[in-house]
Amino acid sequence: MFEYTEPLHRLIEELKKFPGVGAKSAQRMAFYLLSLPTEEVEKLAEAIMEAKRKIFYCSVCNGITHVDPCPLCTDPHRSDELLCIVEEPYNVASIEKTGIYHGRYHVLLGTLSPLKGKGPDELRLDKLLSRLEKGQYKEVILATNPTAEGEATAYFLADLLKKFAVKITRLATGLPVGSDLDFADQVTIKRALEGRVELKD
Repeated sequence: MFEYTEPLHRLIEELKKFPGVGAKSAQRMAFYLLSLPTEEVEKLAEAIMEAKRKIFYCSVCNGITHVDPCPLCTDPHRSDELLCIVEEPYNVASIEKTGIYHGRYHVLLGTLSPLKGKGPDELRLDKLLSRLEKGQYKEVILATNPTAEGEATAYFLADLLKKFAVKITRLATGLPVGSDLDFADQVTIKRALEGRVELKD
């Protein structure tokens, strides 16, 4: 049976650890890296190491940052009455790209997942509860993903946050633009119906 030389085999194995990267994709990436000039590979390696050294979690919101607190937590133009709770730091970027949300964030760094041994303790909710006790938030937006884990986390948080005098909302979910009803599953159509909005002139 054919096997790649050990350094190449090791590189492929490491690349396979990336999310969504299978054996064939890892192999293509490895050969691409080998085809690059040494300086380009060194620049990539340096960028990875610099990011790993300089980026950490914000002490306020758990977002990724190179300064503490992060720019989103210290921006005086953002509303202190809105708090959007997301699962991972990259979810913040998705919401920011819409350009319509101008409140604060809180990153859970995961979701409830009993099968993976992740319970409420792993979400480090003390920081979130402390923010709500000390803050002046009027609305908390539960922006977890519409997965089984995301839904379970949203319901758990909604119950946990009932004691605070805040409005608790959940992101609406439904049909993606350009899709066809025939290709949508029942849960998606149900959510689209529940989250329907009035069309105004």
